[in-house]
Amino acid sequence: MSKVPLTKNGAEKLRQELHRLKTVDRPNVINAIAEARAHGDLSENAEYAAARERQSFIEGRVLELEGKLSNAQIIDPRLLDADGRCVFGATVDLEDMESGDKVTYQIVGDDEADLKNSKISISSPIARALIGKYAGDIAEVKAPGGVREYEVLDVRYL
Repeated sequence: MSKVPLTKNGAEKLRQELHRLKTVDRPNVINAIAEARAHGDLSENAEYAAARERQSFIEGRVLELEGKLSNAQIIDPRLLDADGRCVFGATVDLEDMESGDKVTYQIVGDDEADLKNSKISISSPIARALIGKYAGDIAEVKAPGGVREYEVLDVRYL
């Protein structure tokens, strides 16, 4: 499996979720299964079925997170020396050439992407258009609604 880029903060969030799943959620679902078993007939026990389904989900997520973390290439944006280029982990200030709207995005891994927090996936069309650009460059983004142009105002490594 190839390396998956993650920011330092993104990797920490995945570690926290993994820790919670192992130390809180897993023991809780084991207790729920034991309690449901005590109710008798398992063939018609909805509580038991729901607890087993929840256990299956938790175990799947634990395996998924362990796999992602073991294949992660953790990048600390503050340690990057990209000479002002847009790279993975960079925070980029943009201006929409058509509307004049200004936005700020950080380019992060697929698992960290969260548009509400201005974090865009490295595999998104806008991030792909930005990679390698410098402040003052124009990035053409092929969006579903057509091509949009953004001017790169600033590139920071936070």
